[in-house]
Amino acid sequence: MIGIDLFAGAGGMSLGATMAGIGVKVAIEIRSDACETYAKNHPSTTVICADLRAVKSLDRPPGDGDLIVFGGPPCQGFSTSNQRNRDRKNPKNWLFMEFLRVVDELEPEWVVFENVAGILQTDSGFFVRQIESHLRKAGYRTSTGLLDAADVGVPQHRTRFFLVAARSRTPPDIVARTAAEPVTVLDAIGDLPVLRNGDDKPLLPYRCPPKSAYAAALRAGAERCDGHLVTKNADHIVERYKHIPQGGNWADIPESMMNTYADRTRCHTGIYRRLTCHAPSIVLGNFRKNMLIHPTQNRGLSVREAARLQSFPDCYTFIGSIGIQQQQVGNAVPPLLAKRVFSEIMAVGNSRPIVGDA
Repeated sequence: MIGIDLFAGAGGMSLGATMAGIGVKVAIEIRSDACETYAKNHPSTTVICADLRAVKSLDRPPGDGDLIVFGGPPCQGFSTSNQRNRDRKNPKNWLFMEFLRVVDELEPEWVVFENVAGILQTDSGFFVRQIESHLRKAGYRTSTGLLDAADVGVPQHRTRFFLVAARSRTPPDIVARTAAEPVTVLDAIGDLPVLRNGDDKPLLPYRCPPKSAYAAALRAGAERCDGHLVTKNADHIVERYKHIPQGGNWADIPESMMNTYADRTRCHTGIYRRLTCHAPSIVLGNFRKNMLIHPTQNRGLSVREAARLQSFPDCYTFIGSIGIQQQQVGNAVPPLLAKRVFSEIMAVGNSRPIVGDA
């Protein structure tokens, strides 16, 4: 298959597609920093750095095989953490129409639409119904479901919504299959270097041999890696970290140390959350803003540690300031999660007979 990635970000979904055997030919992304990171790591893909709304026409990329169009429009408007404009009045929630416009124009054999789980509740499921209805009227069969990244070998609980559509085949069912042994935070990052608050290190050697097959696969035999950037938190914030046990959060901090908060009880459970060594991470998201804490060191997560928890290999380089890199990693679709979906599509495309008209 050959692919086009819309709203490509730093390339997590494209990496998963590539790992599944899809040749991603074109990627479109609006943020210039994310385009730089994408181009650095996907040199054979043509990157169009533009607002998709300004890209008025696309040609089918050259290459043999079925065309697959995939992507995830910006999801902030669908997130359950957004209670202000999480409805059809938010113009950003309508960017899925640009996604469907490209599908209508290119008529690919396969379509994969990805987003946060909250899209199912947004406006009582209005947007999902709109997308499915549009695709079915265009002649596609559809399958939808939720997948937790931890169930497919990613060391992070991150549930995403997937819609898979096929023009002349039956799309695979999107169902969760719990992994026999979940990959833990220690499995994922236990071999990475010891760092301090505010560190900005170039290439560093690994701390020790990999703690798991997962870490060994992401290392791929390398002796060192980059991305050792840690937010420099103020001293009073680092002091708060010292009071939080693994699995704990802001509620473990003495009230006298939280006087910068007008009402600390309004903090959500992910604020000041220290990760647990022997379990998958909570969802990363904006891990700098939430001040997620390393399980054994009194500091935030480094960019490389976050990338490991997202299933990016250590050779994947992120470009930009520390804040930009943190955003790129936190916003990405975990590559191994994407690989799972694309691998099932490839299996259907290669083995099942073509069905009649939808």
